[in-house]
Amino acid sequence: MEPINMNADNDTTVVVGLDIGTTKVVAVVGMRDESTGKIKILGYGKSESLGVSRGAVINIQKTVEAIKRAVQAASVASNTDIGEVYVGIAGQHIKCTTQENTFIRPNKEQVISLEEVEEWKKLVSTTTVEAGQKIIHVIPQTFSVDGECGVTEENLVGMIGSTVEVTYNIITADAVAMKNIQRSVEMAGLDLLGFILEPLVSAESVLDNNDKEAGVVLVDIGGGTTDVAIFMNGVLTHTAVIPFAGNVITSDIKKTCNILEKQAEALKVKFGSALPSESSDEQIVSIPGLKDKTAKEISLKQLATIIGARVDEIFNTVACEVNNCQCDLDRFIGGIVLTGGGSKMKHIDKVCEFITQLDTRLGIPKDHITADSPQELADPIFATAIGLVIYGVRCAEENRYFHVDQPGMGYHPQLAAPDRPQEAQAPEPETMEKEEKKPVNKSGFMNFGKIKDWVYRVFDDEIQ
Repeated sequence: MEPINMNADNDTTVVVGLDIGTTKVVAVVGMRDESTGKIKILGYGKSESLGVSRGAVINIQKTVEAIKRAVQAASVASNTDIGEVYVGIAGQHIKCTTQENTFIRPNKEQVISLEEVEEWKKLVSTTTVEAGQKIIHVIPQTFSVDGECGVTEENLVGMIGSTVEVTYNIITADAVAMKNIQRSVEMAGLDLLGFILEPLVSAESVLDNNDKEAGVVLVDIGGGTTDVAIFMNGVLTHTAVIPFAGNVITSDIKKTCNILEKQAEALKVKFGSALPSESSDEQIVSIPGLKDKTAKEISLKQLATIIGARVDEIFNTVACEVNNCQCDLDRFIGGIVLTGGGSKMKHIDKVCEFITQLDTRLGIPKDHITADSPQELADPIFATAIGLVIYGVRCAEENRYFHVDQPGMGYHPQLAAPDRPQEAQAPEPETMEKEEKKPVNKSGFMNFGKIKDWVYRVFDDEIQ
């Protein structure tokens, strides 16, 4: 079978999303499945990210190597020649500001067209921003036509009027950070079609239009940062980046327990919980020391206490961002949706609900992809990469390609996939294994031989 050429003139629009994260680089190849309207994932590749910190490229050469590995794996898995990619962007440098603009129309009797609305966005994209910042998205919030408020963008097209007032959400990123990402992608032999804000694309993969219309807070807990995107009435109204996430939790465990980073990460992933009250002091994990050093032991409750302190800090910051929107909590009918690798932490949803007082659920990127896509992609860690593919496919379908030197005009709530036949959803297999009760010895401690064996196997390379 001949590989698919992305640049060839054919009816198949194949899109590649590239998620350059702090802990991983993921490349996902996908296209629209016309029979279901969903995105069919043709293949993906994943590699360890060593050149990125908190969303910013700090070592270009290491980042280039990670991109090449991920793209090569995706190319082989999808049987596709990859030449162009959409790239997500996040990090502490992302800023979100609101701007009000008034447009006087020369012909008030002529109906407002989508092209006219797009021209207004392009005009706003030339707005002067802080030195060193660059506009990546211009997102309309509210419209008013001749004093009539509450007009949506969808209803705006086709109306008549002389004066249109628009409130825009302008999202900017650090120009140097963008240039470093662009340089890394190009050195890896790829063309960068555009930057898209990561919370936006994560929302594309785990939320639907009803969620955004009802009011929802997306919290993407990654390796370096926690991204927050707040939607109300179908529109992105606020975004923020919290400068701590999974890697900081790992660092807390490492410093508190005085162990290696790999050991701390393994403890967090395998035994970590965000709720100390749900863990036991009697459950002990043994961590082997280096060479002749004595093995260390930590109870699962101690581990949960370390993790819980940082998780509390994350969600208290999320609560502050929600409060800054000056909206009643009752308006967030969709509650909070957690995604990203950090969202898989045990009991993290309970902590989020307690602190924010909003219903919380886990966002898994499976509803917008076909059933024959790789099953392992139904995991929060792939939310951004899959969202990039969804976003890229819509851009291609609307002929909204934009060069990296131009702002991404590109978030249109009405560009949601049209109603198409929905394929039947197979019942999800039972994935949770029942915990096996372990006997208690005479000293009162439980027998955790199996846990210790697992720890030693994981850490064998650390003690040789």
